Amino acid sequence: MTDPLDQACQPDANTSDSDKARIGSERIHANALVSMRFELRWRSAHASHYDCTAAGQLNLARDPFPPELEMAVMDKPVGYCASHRFNPGELLRPYRQDRLLELRPEQFDSGSRASIQPRTGRFYPQSLVPELNDLCDRQPTPFRVTCADATQLQVDLNHPLADQPVELSLCIDWIGSKTDKRGGCCTEIADLVTADGPGMQGRWRGIPTDFFSDLPFLRADSRPDNLFYAQPRLVDHIDRTAIGEISALYGRLLPAGARVLDLMSSWHSHLPSTLALASVTGLGMNREELDANPMLDERVVQDLNQDSTLPFDDAVFDAVICTVSVEYLTDPVGVFRQLARVLIPGGLLIMTFSNRWFPPKVIRIWEAIHEYERPGLVLEYFIASGQFVDLTSWSLRGLPRPADDIYAGRLAFSDPVYAVWGRRAATAGDAA
Repeated sequence: MTDPLDQACQPDANTSDSDKARIGSERIHANALVSMRFELRWRSAHASHYDCTAAGQLNLARDPFPPELEMAVMDKPVGYCASHRFNPGELLRPYRQDRLLELRPEQFDSGSRASIQPRTGRFYPQSLVPELNDLCDRQPTPFRVTCADATQLQVDLNHPLADQPVELSLCIDWIGSKTDKRGGCCTEIADLVTADGPGMQGRWRGIPTDFFSDLPFLRADSRPDNLFYAQPRLVDHIDRTAIGEISALYGRLLPAGARVLDLMSSWHSHLPSTLALASVTGLGMNREELDANPMLDERVVQDLNQDSTLPFDDAVFDAVICTVSVEYLTDPVGVFRQLARVLIPGGLLIMTFSNRWFPPKVIRIWEAIHEYERPGLVLEYFIASGQFVDLTSWSLRGLPRPADDIYAGRLAFSDPVYAVWGRRAATAGDAA
């Protein structure tokens, strides 16, 4: 069976006629400008992970590629894909035991931010431990707390994937003409695909990450949610490119003929119009938004933060999707258990999100952690529910922002997309 994620980093099939004429004739050469999508695949103790990065205006003569992949793509056309598996220490610098440091708890200096406390498995800015400045790289990267209590503080300065085997794949999306100018900053491909995030989603050596101390589900606005959501918001909360990527992901993962629950739904379900589904049920907070959604066959208004019990029989859905909303749940593990109840054995639960939200209603922990820790938090929801198997996280960053987007002048890139999914276990004993 073809892995649906094998299509995730492929070039866009909606190619213009002029570009189609070039495919097969234009090939990568030493000075060509190219656009590519990269995918970093790795495995943690409880999940599989796929981290995709889109990059344009790359040049093989200027930008250092891993030699194994540089040789593979030379003289290849648009649409060509290649991959290579790297042992620990080959793509990233090897893990060094001397970068696992024992500190005194008082060296963690939260300053005026007393609410920030070191918690096991979490990542923090170097500025919170000034003594690390001389030990870390020129590019300040978050460090990981590996043990924290009243008497000790242990931190790991290694890249979170330094001791892991990884597979890196690429697909050629575009090749510039031989007259295109070469220039710009040098881009180290290994850094491009591994920096500032990938690896943060997994636990440190299998130890559960402490996301659940410090009242993580408090919110700035603790009033009932029905007051906040009383007025309909018929707008999209992420840009058009990110919406298209979420829709494409749902299209790859959801089976034709599925009965789908769109959890925390609104006026747009983000499902591809070409996907033939048996039914789509929307559960959300605002009746007017749900009524404006043409994909819904059934509509239910319910505040899950007031009542997490779903008004459905057992095992009535083949899949559940939840788009840019998981960050508002104040009892996520309880909701995940309810979702397992209404899914068939083997049914799919998919959570997608980005880096934009309503600040008054987002849970405290969501704002406190790094973007790439958030998939790890959602994975902990799956694990804590005790009901799911085949856990997977997926991310995509680096696509250009639509030129007509309201933020196009300020943000160069499309909103990043993160997804976490799993399948309902046949029995609780099978769960992750």
